[in-house]
Amino acid sequence: MVSQTRPRRRADAERSIARIVAAARARLTEDPDATIDAIAAEAGVGRMTLYGHFKTRADLVEAALSAALEAGEAVLAGVDLEGDPQEALDRLLASSWSLVAESAALLEAAQGVLPTGRLRELHADPAKRVEDLLRRGQREGVFRTDLPLPWLVSVIQYVLHGAAEQLRAGNLTEGDVAETAVATVRSVLRPPG
Repeated sequence: MVSQTRPRRRADAERSIARIVAAARARLTEDPDATIDAIAAEAGVGRMTLYGHFKTRADLVEAALSAALEAGEAVLAGVDLEGDPQEALDRLLASSWSLVAESAALLEAAQGVLPTGRLRELHADPAKRVEDLLRRGQREGVFRTDLPLPWLVSVIQYVLHGAAEQLRAGNLTEGDVAETAVATVRSVLRPPG
């Protein structure tokens, strides 16, 4: 009987891939236009090794973004979303902004090489978490219902990305970012009247 599964990678190949992805995350977070040479150097591998695992820059950028999103998902999965929807959203936003700050440059790099549909797929889980919480808050009368739910989710994402950008620009301090993002989102979601 012939096996239908792909052969397992050797342990050293797995370690090499992990180093390359970690290096890509670090370099692309610092500079969304970081070169393959810079990423390979950071990982301590040659270009041939890097290209042996990632055929294109897009493949590498997607792997780095996916790794950052997986790490973020592990953090966000631990946020208590029970109880009052507004308080739950406040906790989620306070936990999310730093993850968004880290991944903003990765997202910028990805926007240059990945299709928009793929970016939406990669962000589906975090977006669903926010959407579910907003929907519950709408049912309980805590959040506005006069605007489309996907729009409200997008506005929250824009606010978090804007907060990360303002932090990088020096217009907000780390101590102010979460509070500013939470206050802004609260004002957006407040039911009219």
